[in-house]
Order: sequence, then C-alpha cells, then structure tokens
Amino acid sequence: MCGISVFIAFQNHSLEAKYIELMNKQIRYRGPDDEGYYLIDTEDNDCILAGSDSIQYDSAISYSPYLHINQYHNKKIKLALGHRRLSIVDLSAYGHQPLSINNGNYWIAFNGEVYNFIELRKELENFGHTFSSQSDTEVILSAYKQWGADCLNKFNGMFAIIIYDKLNNQVFLARDRFGVKPLYYYIDENGIFFASEIKQFTKLASWNPHLNHQIAYDFLVYGLSDHSSETMFREVRQLRGGEATTIKLNKFFGQSDLKISRWYNLETRENFNTDYKEACKQFQEKFIDAVKLRLRADVKVGSCLSGGLDSSSIVSVMARLLAEHKSLSLLNTFSACSKHKEFDEKEYIDEVVKDSQANAFYCYPDLDKLFELNETITWHQDEPFGSSSIFAQWSVFELAKQQKTTVILDGQGADEQLAGYQGLYFQIYFNELLKSGQLIKYINELYNFKKLHNINISKTILKSILALFPPQIKQIVGKLLGKSIYTNNWLNDKFLLFSSTNPYLKNGLNNCNVKETLYSQIMYNNLSMLLHWEDRDSMAHSIESRVPFLDYRLVEFLFSLPSNYKINDGITKRILRDGLKGILPDKISTRMSKLGFATPEEIWVKQNSGLFKENLIYALESCPKIFNKSEVISLFEDIITNKRPFDFWLWRVISFGTWYNLFKVQL
Repeated sequence: MCGISVFIAFQNHSLEAKYIELMNKQIRYRGPDDEGYYLIDTEDNDCILAGSDSIQYDSAISYSPYLHINQYHNKKIKLALGHRRLSIVDLSAYGHQPLSINNGNYWIAFNGEVYNFIELRKELENFGHTFSSQSDTEVILSAYKQWGADCLNKFNGMFAIIIYDKLNNQVFLARDRFGVKPLYYYIDENGIFFASEIKQFTKLASWNPHLNHQIAYDFLVYGLSDHSSETMFREVRQLRGGEATTIKLNKFFGQSDLKISRWYNLETRENFNTDYKEACKQFQEKFIDAVKLRLRADVKVGSCLSGGLDSSSIVSVMARLLAEHKSLSLLNTFSACSKHKEFDEKEYIDEVVKDSQANAFYCYPDLDKLFELNETITWHQDEPFGSSSIFAQWSVFELAKQQKTTVILDGQGADEQLAGYQGLYFQIYFNELLKSGQLIKYINELYNFKKLHNINISKTILKSILALFPPQIKQIVGKLLGKSIYTNNWLNDKFLLFSSTNPYLKNGLNNCNVKETLYSQIMYNNLSMLLHWEDRDSMAHSIESRVPFLDYRLVEFLFSLPSNYKINDGITKRILRDGLKGILPDKISTRMSKLGFATPEEIWVKQNSGLFKENLIYALESCPKIFNKSEVISLFEDIITNKRPFDFWLWRVISFGTWYNLFKVQL
C-alpha cells in the first residue's frame, strides 16, 4: 500500500519538478517508509531521484536513486512518477519504487497489493523472466512486459497501476476491478496529473477548486458520493473500478486525447447449475482461500471486528488458518464499542473473540472527539462524508496503529453481493417474487420475515404492489406512505436547479430485481463510497486495509447464483451463514440484527443539541449560497423536539460545510 504522484506533459509543455515532490509530501502518511522519483526532463534525460524519506540503497540495484530531488526542483520535466512506500511485502531496498526492469525500458509506480504474485511469479519464470526482489511490484511489471494490458486479468488484488513503457513511448494506467484503490486525475494547461488522493492537487500552481454542483446535490439530498467518474471538485475526476487508459506520449496534445476504457465487466448471468448444498461448499472454499491470500505479508496482520456476520466470518477463518500454522497467538482484533447499549455489539464481539482466541482491543468513540477530529478526518477524506460512523471506523484504525499493526482485514463488499441490507433487499426480493408470479413463495417469505423481524406486513405488501406501477404513481403513493419526510426547501433556490433523477435509480437500482440492484450497488453506488472512506481512514494511520469479500473469484461466483441462495426463509446472507457452519459461532450465524461501525448519532444530537447546532450554523455560514439557513435550523429544532424523525441529513450538512471551508471551494 502506497501513494502515487504522476505528471504527463502535453506535447511541447513541461512542469517544474518541485511540484511532484510537493504532491508526494501531501500524502506522507500513505508511505512513511520510503520515497522515490523517476523523471524525464525536456532534454530526454532520465533522472532517478531520492527524497527526504528515502532509505539507503544498494548501488547494485538498477533503480536506486543517485541524486536528491532538491537538486532538480527547477528542472523542467515532461514525465514524472513519484512514489511513497508503506512496506508490506519484501521490506528490503529491492521493494523501492519507482521500480524498473529490462534495462530501464519499463518503469512502475504502484499502490495496492496483488495477492497471487507468488503463483504469477512461477508462471512468469516458465516464460524466462528472472527476478531480483521478492515483491509483487516486480511481478506486476514483468506481467505487463509478458502480456501487455491483458496482464490485468491475471491479477487478484487491489491496485492503482502506472507503467511507463519506454519501448512503446506510452504510459499505461489502470485501477482494480472494484475500485478498492483510488486513482484521480486533474488537467491543467501543462498536462495531466494522476494521484492517490485529491489533496495532492492542491499543491499545484494552477489549483483553483470549484464545486461540482450535481455531485454536491446527490450527496446532500441522497447521501451518495463516488457514484460516477466525477468528484465533488469540478476539476477532478477518477478512473472508476475496472477502468484503464493508455497515453501515447507523442500524440498527447490535450484532454481529448485521454481515452478511458473498461477492462473489467462483472458477469451477472446466472450460470450455476448445481444445488444449494454444493454452492455452500464452494462458497466456503472460495472464501477461505480469499482470506488466506490476504494474510500474505511481512508485517503484522489483524482484523476489524464489529460483531456482525462479515467481520466475524473473516476473524473465524483467520483463526482456523493461523491455528494450522501454530500462529494463533498472532491474531489481533480491533473493535469500536459504545456506552449506549442499543449501539453496543460487545456481546457479539466477545463471542467471536472467545471462539477464535484472538487478542482483542477495544475503543469507545465519543462525541467530543468527533468534533475535535472533524476537520482532520474531513481533510483525509478529501470530500464530505455521510455519517459519524466514519469517525468510529477512524477510531478503530487509530487503535490498530497504536498496536503497530500494518495490515487489517475488513468486511467491505459482503452486503453488496449477499443482499445484506435487510430494509432494502428484502423489499426488492418480495417485489421480484410478486412480479414473477411466485405467489406462494411470496406469502411464505412474508410470513417468515414478519416472524423474524416483526415487520409491518400491510405496508410491505403495498410497496410490492406499488413497485409494479409507473414511477409517477410510485411517487404519489410514496408521499402518502411517508417516504418523503422532507422537501428540499432547505437548499438555496438557485442550487435546486441542479436537482436530477435519483442517482441510485440512474445507476441501475431495480426495485423488482435483486441481482440488478446488487450489481448497481457493487459497481456504481454504495460500495465505491464505502471503499473511499475505508481507504482514507486506514491510510491516514499508515495501515493497509484488505477486503477478502472482494476477491473477484468470490464475487463472480456469488453473482452466478439465484437470489434465493442469498435471501430465503426470512434470512439474508443465507449462503454465508450455511457455508460457514462449524466455523462461525452459532450466536453470530443466527444473528438477525446489523449495526457495523455505528455511532449513537441520534442520541448525541438530542442530548448535545447546543454543540450540534453550533457546528450546524458554522456549516451553513460557510456556504450561504447553498443552504436556506432558517429552514435548516427550523428542521433541526423539529428533530430535537421529536416533531420530525431523526435523519443523517443533518450530519451531511455539517460535513459538507466543514469540507467546503477547509478546501476553500468556490461556487
């Protein structure tokens, strides 16, 4: 896990080298162990340079720096790869980046991990490749030399890759299948910049940020971000998960020459032809192997543990794998707990800890620290975030950092492929059954769901019938059902001009099809946002977060299954519960409730209304042309006096105002 800074000049343009170092320094926490640069100046000279954090190198290593970048600050360059290293695999100088092979004909700056690098290395050796290091980076670059862009299909991991191919005078860039690792770009009059985080661009002389009104509207009204290639900054975009581009240096004259294409598409067609029992067996095998691969590291590895199904599954499998190698004493777990019983999952956490014999560490996120750290977390996130649960996640990584743990496994991605959000997926499943005419199954599922979750049957049936009607009818009845609690008159009239179709629906959420909704959630909507938050929270503490549920083999397998393998008999994530029977504690596998890294936000708001109101007013006054201040305050007062139900919308306003002011954004 690392950080990257890249510049590619338009033809007949250049940049002073100092700006690449400034970009790299902005993300020192992403790679505190090492620093390096590969530059090509306007006279076509190669420069392999060190920075202030570079470690001592062996001159026998061909890509070892031989000068300090300070000596090149004013040098005009047309290509630059900058890198910050968090040492995870091969901690020696051979893991330094940018790394080169083939007498300097190929150079790479890479962020992430390719977990199957050991198997790929053996395959490449059969083709005649030799290796100097034990790192996955050298394997990636050799794979590119062997297979070109098709090498991406060989990789099982998370990555943002930049390769300078000198032989073909081009730069190849790619992001992993599901966008676990970030890759942003910004264009000015000199060329294009790529970076791991948006804040790196703030160090450029041309930086003058403006608000992307549509993305801001989607966040404030719908609570959604990272759902397109656009960002909250009008000038910054990102490669989406599964996208790549190749830039021909001698034909790169402007933005129109940037052609981004999709290298990965998730297959959603059901093609699993065996029974449920066999599916459970295959799920267990694939999941265990996904966790096993993600234990490969030369540093301490631990896991987040919320007490829910996803993180508990990871910890239980980790315990089994470590016990096989008599290394169970190395299993550390990190959890956020609460002093408010309804938000505390310690009962379930302790069950997993006892069963796995893990060394457990706990933290108790509190309100005072939330506001104390609000600006710091916002700075690291680069964009506003949706709820204070991001602070709870931050606290867990802070705890892991205190225990000197460098790699953490976490459960992101499970809900988006196993239909884990009960309120969303059960209703869609009911709608799907009714629309397809499976009336008996529909009635049985309603009965089981009511028995287990105590739902309002009449409202659920009404929603199922409503899902069969055109959008206009749905909107009218939705209001009658209380779905539209607020109008948007808390936003400035001019800002409302940017309103649009619900972005969830625009990105493929289908109220009558579970699989289509899962696809939209994993490829466009929910998952991208969660991965953004996780990447920033973990890397702020120099920790690599790994997500076994997003092993592409597991994802593709789960998408080959019918909906009733995931939702059945009133139970979500059915195949996970049954597939890990005997591994997961019964108390966890039969658990129906779900919290995750939740905070008692509603209690905090109502018991500390003065503090929240103070921060709310600060946010409103930071961007007066966006919010209708009097209406926001009125809604806030109604919430704390219980005249209106609580909504996370309040936090989004506070977070947005903090971000807008901190990054000095303009309308």
